[in-house]
Amino acid sequence: MWYIAAMKTSTLRTLQCVLLLATLIFAGSSTQRMALGKSQSLTAGTAAVVEMEVRDFMRHVAHDVTQDGPMAWRKYFADTPAFFMAVNGKIAFANSAEVTAGLPQVALAIKQIELKWGDDLRVDLLAPDLAVVGASYHELQVWADGRHVEDNGYFTGVAQYRDGRWQFRNAHWSEPVPPPPTP
Repeated sequence: MWYIAAMKTSTLRTLQCVLLLATLIFAGSSTQRMALGKSQSLTAGTAAVVEMEVRDFMRHVAHDVTQDGPMAWRKYFADTPAFFMAVNGKIAFANSAEVTAGLPQVALAIKQIELKWGDDLRVDLLAPDLAVVGASYHELQVWADGRHVEDNGYFTGVAQYRDGRWQFRNAHWSEPVPPPPTP
């Protein structure tokens, strides 16, 4: 009889230790995950709110670039060494320092930009603070020499929420490849 009582006590203590260990491991891994990337899972409600924020961010980008010209991009491109922008498969700005140095030259050459995103804007949420965006675009540029240039193409970028606002962590503009000449 004493043997059965000892077994129950031993089994109960083992179970308590297993549960305590599992709790500590779970808590430790959650804390580590939060510390490494601060990533949290997206609930349906959170996802809807974040997607709406990113869509609103894209509307503000088009509005401000249209209203203020090329220099408006500075506030939307992340001011980090990780930032880069490519145009038609070639690096236009390899990092944020190149943006800071190059945008004033762009603003001297292009006096006005009218930027419109297409109705096909896509938002792919990766985390509450990270999203991939993609949209067709139409851009009318007025150059300093009076030329009007129209561009159409597709834009993709990674938008990141940092320092209290959304910014592009990277961006890529592409224009359609013209069809080859017919013989």
